[in-house]
Amino acid sequence: MPRQKKEPSGCGCASIPFSVILLFLGGGYFLFTQREHLDISRFLPEDLRKNIPLEISRFIPEDLQQKIPFLNVSDSADAEEVTQNLPDEATPTPEPTPQQQPRLPAAPISNPSPPTPTAEIKPPATLPENPLTPSTPKSPWEKKAIRGIYFSRYQITNNATEETIRARVRYYRDRGINTLIHGVWGNACTMYTSQVMQTKFGYESCPNEFQDKWLDWLIDEAHKHDMEVHAYFEKGIKIDENSPAFDLAVQRGWIVPGVDRTHPGVDHYVLNVGIPEVAEFFTNILVEFVTKYPQIDAVQWDDYLGYHAELPGQVDRTLELTNFVKKAISATKAANPSVSFDICHHNPYWAKRYFAADWENWGVDRVFIQVYADENFAQELPYVEAYDGISITERQFNRLEELVRNPKVDNILLFPLSGQPEKMADEVNRLTDKIK
Repeated sequence: MPRQKKEPSGCGCASIPFSVILLFLGGGYFLFTQREHLDISRFLPEDLRKNIPLEISRFIPEDLQQKIPFLNVSDSADAEEVTQNLPDEATPTPEPTPQQQPRLPAAPISNPSPPTPTAEIKPPATLPENPLTPSTPKSPWEKKAIRGIYFSRYQITNNATEETIRARVRYYRDRGINTLIHGVWGNACTMYTSQVMQTKFGYESCPNEFQDKWLDWLIDEAHKHDMEVHAYFEKGIKIDENSPAFDLAVQRGWIVPGVDRTHPGVDHYVLNVGIPEVAEFFTNILVEFVTKYPQIDAVQWDDYLGYHAELPGQVDRTLELTNFVKKAISATKAANPSVSFDICHHNPYWAKRYFAADWENWGVDRVFIQVYADENFAQELPYVEAYDGISITERQFNRLEELVRNPKVDNILLFPLSGQPEKMADEVNRLTDKIK
């Protein structure tokens, strides 16, 4: 049998929302306290007006009645005091509408950093409208990627202190030079401490008074000023009787027959790179150098890397030389991939015809054409423009402006025949300052 629904018992007051009761009480209180202004009491009998607090108190718990002033007024004097303490025109305060609580994120919110005291907050500095200083346009000379100068292996570092070496780097920087091409090898021996030399010949370098870290200081100071250092393998595969390796080279049969008199006043002898032991020695020197000085920017060989056509026997060593250089470059790049392998040589026709140097097939990175004679300057210029630049001496200063203004001449190297690189740099700086 289905259960019958119970009828609610009692008066039903408990089902009235509490907010409605408060609204009713608040409204009654307002009407009572403002009765003089609203004049509502004229509509009520006098005996009812006196009994309003009593009637209302029937519905209010005793502990709550103590908090309602007009319910505790015992006589008319107290009622008047309560009325006087109220504002002249009271504005009813509506019950605030309950608002939905904001939904919290699923992930916890990290604690914020403590606020910075207001006294420590400084307003941002006013920035100028154009904070970047416009760069000065480069001169034609400054537009040349490489503005280099050569130093023979004894010219600027022999017995020099660190302070002296660094000061000399800045000296050339201030004269518009951005590349130092410094001798590190010559006459079949190194200008730095070499284990390869020690193993092969029993001594660690050419006779010199260089401090052990001279090249480290040179490279470091140059790089600080956005300059480069190229290691100059001066005299290449040629030696003379003053070389500490000369007697041993003769004993071992390392020298090709004949005397090379390409440069008047000096008798040179040429090492035979067709002999595997000789080729290996040079290759090991290169690998050791670029490993010992990994920050070096380039290695450079010159026209002493070749066999002059007037040597006796008329032996064609072109292929032997090409094979040697290719293997040397490959080994150098394997040891230090960032280094550039460059040469400063005769134009390709002259180099191959008279020096067995077929450098177009060597795989070098850059080629600078030597133009040390003025009479054939016009014939050499197309080669200079076609390759990576030119190397000149003081004899070609009359051509300097022409070369500087020529956009096809990428790089200019300066070779001081006088043996005075400082003086040459000063003069070049004076001449190029006039070229605008």
